Amino acid sequence: MATIKVKQIKSKIGYPVDQKRTLQRKISQVVEVEDTPSIRGMIRKVHHLVTVVE
Repeated sequence: MATIKVKQIKSKIGYPVDQKRTLQRKISQVVEVEDTPSIRGMIRKVHHLVTVVE
């Protein structure tokens, strides 16, 4: 299966609890995850806090 690299670029402080639970890493950490519809939904939920690294 294909993978996506996701990097957190902004702090989760001050955002709703459901968005905080979606993010589990620290700022500037890059995580490689499988490209599934559920992961795409999580990225869409916190798109203002993360970026997809190519």
